[in-house]
Amino acid sequence: MARRGGVLLMVIVISQSLFFNARGQTAYIPPEKPKLVVGIVVEQLRYDHLEQYRSRLAENGIRLLLNEGTYYQNASYEYMLTQSAPGHATISTGAEPFVHGITSDSWYASLRNELVYSTADNSVDPVGGSYESGQRSPVNLLASTFSDELKMATNGLAKVYAVGMKDNSAILSAGHSADAAYWYDSFTGTWMTSNYYMDSLPDWMNDFNASGYSDIFLDGSWTLLRPLEDYIDCVPDSNAFEAGFDGVNYFPYDLKKMSTKRKLLTREKDYSLLNEVPFGNSLTNQFAMKLIEKEELGLDDVTDFLTICFSATDNIGHRFGPSSFELADAVYRLDKDIAELLAFLNDKIGKRNILVYFTSAHGVSEIPGIRESYRIPSGFFIQNQAIQLLRSYLNVLYGEGNWVKGYSEKQVFLNREFIEDAKIDLDEMRQRVARFMVQFAGVASAYPYSAFEANDFIDGNLLRISNSFNPKRTGDVIIILNPGWVEKKDDHVTEHNSPYECDTHVPLIWYGWSVNRATVTRKVNLTAISATLSSLLKVPYPNACTGEPLFELFR
Repeated sequence: MARRGGVLLMVIVISQSLFFNARGQTAYIPPEKPKLVVGIVVEQLRYDHLEQYRSRLAENGIRLLLNEGTYYQNASYEYMLTQSAPGHATISTGAEPFVHGITSDSWYASLRNELVYSTADNSVDPVGGSYESGQRSPVNLLASTFSDELKMATNGLAKVYAVGMKDNSAILSAGHSADAAYWYDSFTGTWMTSNYYMDSLPDWMNDFNASGYSDIFLDGSWTLLRPLEDYIDCVPDSNAFEAGFDGVNYFPYDLKKMSTKRKLLTREKDYSLLNEVPFGNSLTNQFAMKLIEKEELGLDDVTDFLTICFSATDNIGHRFGPSSFELADAVYRLDKDIAELLAFLNDKIGKRNILVYFTSAHGVSEIPGIRESYRIPSGFFIQNQAIQLLRSYLNVLYGEGNWVKGYSEKQVFLNREFIEDAKIDLDEMRQRVARFMVQFAGVASAYPYSAFEANDFIDGNLLRISNSFNPKRTGDVIIILNPGWVEKKDDHVTEHNSPYECDTHVPLIWYGWSVNRATVTRKVNLTAISATLSSLLKVPYPNACTGEPLFELFR
């Protein structure tokens, strides 16, 4: 009897310890599910950027996520064409590009004989913005997203939104069944959508657009946010490697003068400049917080979902490179925006009721000129010259003809119909093109279409190419450049879009709700995000999801 009483006492003590901490206060017990899931996706932010600036970040911004969340230090994309659209689609579907269909930002449609933009849809019309920016929808996304499954699982009660300066980032993050995806119209300087989602903008959004935030940001200057010593590990502010704005590549930048100088015929300002400076992220942040407030996200018992896509870092990185004063300042300013967002979420909804994940759509390579200054092999691949020589080569082999339809994002697209009509073996021509392309300086390898039709690769670059391969959307020949080499594009001093560490390795942090403080070093695939969300919220996986849940978040 005494023994039974001792066991009972022990059970009571253990039970009480679950509810009280050492100071006698009630221990944290998370609710059954979060009221709001917020995805924060930054474009062109490498994993090492957070490590580089970590000690200089604010305590209540990204460092709050790092210090109080679960930090995955070895998260990567496992495909080759690391661009913006495939990144957002992979996060939202939990699938590789060869399945969800968004293999690159654009691709050639052979039968339609045109370059197809990832979210282009001529069947829809703009709502709230210019015609040129409004014919957009998720029509080209072939798989369901986590938010689609959340919508169905809640019988449509979950509210689902995505916002981003780029239409493809917002649309591919929102999925097919979202209440809305909102993006920035560079022509009008306002936020818009298409009638795929709605016929007219809500009143609160019209009020936000009328408030003139874009004008306010563009009437100022871009100056350094922090003391000079906080940029000590950057390349000199003025150097020969950066493109800058119209040849100016050093602080300060007079945005009012620049936007007026670049004005369009019918507008006093060129609002597209906001895409290329950190204040585009600040505008996105302000808009997202207004959306949360006005659409009353996270205020009932049904979990809502919002993705916020910060893309200014992408354009800044292309113009100035990842080691520039400009990119460092953009990260510091993004950190300030994240701090404001987290304070807003914690105050309005509460940390225990929000689940946040923070990641990036892709990384970026260092400027070749900077690598060369350290005697590290690198260079620019001049794709236009290569394709011109390829055309001449094919004319010699097969006679005069329009054999090459075009080149886009490390892919050669052949004129398949023309080749078929000429009764030439298409596979043979692909192999000849691959052998020709590999001769150019900077090209590591080139693979014909047939190499990926029926092969199952286990790992390495061939697996990553295979994960980007879709028979209807991938080019006839795919090339891989040597490490450190990038394509040469106007106003771009560097690029991403490779299977190498600089482009694939990105940060991944989870914060809020039931997330514990932890650092995880094992390698994980970004397809895990949707799988994890589905498991945590107990909704079906997206229909093409191949990701595995991050088990550390279930302890």
